[in-house]
Amino acid sequence: MDNAMRAPQHFLDTQDFTSDQLLHLLDLIELLKRADRAGACPKLLAGASLGMIFEEPSTRTRISFEVAMTKLGGHALYLRPGEIHMGQRESIRDTARVISRMVDAIEARTLKHQTVLDLAADSKVPVINGLTDYNHPTQALCDVFTMREHSQSGTPLSDLRVAFIGDATNVCSSLMMICTRLGMHFVHAAPDRYQAPASWQKAAGANADASGGSLTVTDDVHWAVRDADFVYTDLWWWIGQEEEIPDRRRAFMPAYQINRELLDRAPARAKFMHCLPASRGVEVTDEVIDGPRSIVYQQSENRLHTEKGLLVHLLYPRLRRASAALTAYHGGLIEDFLNR
Repeated sequence: MDNAMRAPQHFLDTQDFTSDQLLHLLDLIELLKRADRAGACPKLLAGASLGMIFEEPSTRTRISFEVAMTKLGGHALYLRPGEIHMGQRESIRDTARVISRMVDAIEARTLKHQTVLDLAADSKVPVINGLTDYNHPTQALCDVFTMREHSQSGTPLSDLRVAFIGDATNVCSSLMMICTRLGMHFVHAAPDRYQAPASWQKAAGANADASGGSLTVTDDVHWAVRDADFVYTDLWWWIGQEEEIPDRRRAFMPAYQINRELLDRAPARAKFMHCLPASRGVEVTDEVIDGPRSIVYQQSENRLHTEKGLLVHLLYPRLRRASAALTAYHGGLIEDFLNR
């Protein structure tokens, strides 16, 4: 593997990766998915361990990483809140230094983005961001992979238009960054108060200038979906925003709800996407999420294949692989010791 395709060590933000590195990852994910579908997933990470730190519950992130490690021949440890002392009885630095001496990689789903940055700063092994309050890069990589699968045959990523309807969530942030990095055309439609902040727009705009993509932020939801290949939404509120729910409902409903009327304003080719979990009847109707234009479950499955690609990309070059002769030598020494 070319050294340029191996860097960086961690997967914290797609902004840390060049467009070529991201495309390399997408191609690797595709190869691993094909192998999996053929029942021939190679045990590329045999004997490797993944420590999974979760500060909040998870469905897709936990299952996809745990199953990915199993399929690749490795093992995953689920470290839920209260089972480790990180940030309470033990500093994040000490947690990172201890865990990274025992596992081959760390996946962390943390409430604050700074926590995953601090883990990576003191970890001896790759750290993968499984979601923070700022971004969700594994989801975004999965989403672009899914878009590539479900776009019209032969359509390059640079021709795809993505309309994200709703709040400026961590998923919105990640999707905005990866799409503009890859030369895609990204529109965020939301009421003024809930639109992507200026810092996000500046970074994504710089991406678009370099890649030939585009970024538009608007409150005109009908214009946003008019030429979209993919119409995407997410929850309208997150952890810590419960007191804002009434105001958020009034701001988004009904104009920004993805229902049949709004989806019908998009081209016939347009597909509906959602990172899940969804609040049915709120940001999306049952008719849309369960309808023929929805690819949310294919998207969800692709989290598994995405995690396999990330784990192989980050871990495979780092793993020690002893020869059969060296393994036999050490095995003989240990057996002789035990048989004395």
